[in-house]
Amino acid sequence: MEKGTTLTRFIIEEQRKLPATTGEFTELLTELATAGKIISREVNQAGLAQVLGLTGRMNVHGEEVQKLDEYANSTIIKSVDHTGHLVGLASEEMEEIYQIPDEKLLGKYVLLIDPVDGSSNIDVNVSIGTIFSIRRAKKEGQRADLDDFLQKGSEQLCAGYIIYGSSTMLVYTTGLGVHGFTLDPTVGEFLLSHEDIKIPKHGKVYSVNESYYHRWNPGVQRYVDHLKEEDKATGRPYSARYIGSLVADFHRNLLKGGIFLYPPERKSGKGKLRLMYEAAPLAFVVHQAGGLASTGWERILDKQPKALHERVPLVIGSTEDVEEAEAFFQEAR
Repeated sequence: MEKGTTLTRFIIEEQRKLPATTGEFTELLTELATAGKIISREVNQAGLAQVLGLTGRMNVHGEEVQKLDEYANSTIIKSVDHTGHLVGLASEEMEEIYQIPDEKLLGKYVLLIDPVDGSSNIDVNVSIGTIFSIRRAKKEGQRADLDDFLQKGSEQLCAGYIIYGSSTMLVYTTGLGVHGFTLDPTVGEFLLSHEDIKIPKHGKVYSVNESYYHRWNPGVQRYVDHLKEEDKATGRPYSARYIGSLVADFHRNLLKGGIFLYPPERKSGKGKLRLMYEAAPLAFVVHQAGGLASTGWERILDKQPKALHERVPLVIGSTEDVEEAEAFFQEAR
């Protein structure tokens, strides 16, 4: 499709390729984009609008909640809970499921969101983002319960993210390729800028917080050491690029190729990133772009969630790089 096509038109044109569609899904995705525009405005005016800083309370993960986290969470809920397309919503910022108010219609989908990924970087003006995932509810038109959300990542209907950086960009997939739209602030529209994104099969960049090196198991340590060795073909090692904002690190690698790692700690064997709100949605995106996502031992999309706020290790990026990392990880499990 022609570059500069609006997101709304693009979605409608894609919908026409599937005669059985009703338009409900299209409207839900459009409302999410609207929420992204509002959040983008607040991010760009954060210092002036006094939304920076902490609220003084902790979220379900024991982390201090940023004011922008709460604003983004509330904005997304207000944008989608009236549509009649959802039976419920789950957010990284909320311990329990958000039930659609009784006076509003129930639909056939559930939405999972990380309202502001990388929020600890807000005060230093680093790129942050919103991650989202849409799944079909187990019971259409009924109040949501855990079974509606605890589905494998492979059952996602749509996933994507909105990155707030030097420009605001929405990237999403419905299982028919990955497409990117850049917000034009002069007209207030997301315009097609990156159609059918394909991640290179092999990259030369790795993203990991190496300050945790001493906490990793030997297989992970050997893999990172290996990345620092000179490549026989190029004579150069991999380049380290770690922003500390998952959306930003992932977005760069999606476009340029490379690998992002958040390995488990040796003692606990547990990961840090949230399966439902971070790992699974980005895994769906990267698979549709031709890449891979893994815990190091199991494909993220095949992992059956056991809890709403379950954490996992994450290895995600170019296919050949992830497969090589898995080989190192598995030899020393």
